[in-house]
Amino acid sequence: MKTRNEKIEEFLSNLDTEIDILNCVDTENVNSYSDIYDQIEENQGFDVEIIYYSRAMEYLMENDNSLQESMELASQMGYEAKNINSELLASLLASQNAREKFSELENEIDEFFEELEEEKETEE
Repeated sequence: MKTRNEKIEEFLSNLDTEIDILNCVDTENVNSYSDIYDQIEENQGFDVEIIYYSRAMEYLMENDNSLQESMELASQMGYEAKNINSELLASLLASQNAREKFSELENEIDEFFEELEEEKETEE
């Protein structure tokens, strides 16, 4: 029979996400989506770095060709126009997109933990 940690690790490794969750999360200390999200954030697991001008421009053209969203993110984070370049904008946007995509998994993750808790209660 699998331990609680093994079940959590298996579940997290099978999630459809670009985040390497298991490298960011201590499975012994998670009981919900918010626990996982917080640990990923603390360990900078959502930080995506897009390097090279051509890759950055390609990403921006595919995901924010008006640059409106990425410029707003940069502004919210306190960047000034003189400090902004395509790599920064693409990285900020890719990081935000990673957070949003992971957020779509909230219900699935919380349901998993509810089922895990129900199993524990049934075994006791």
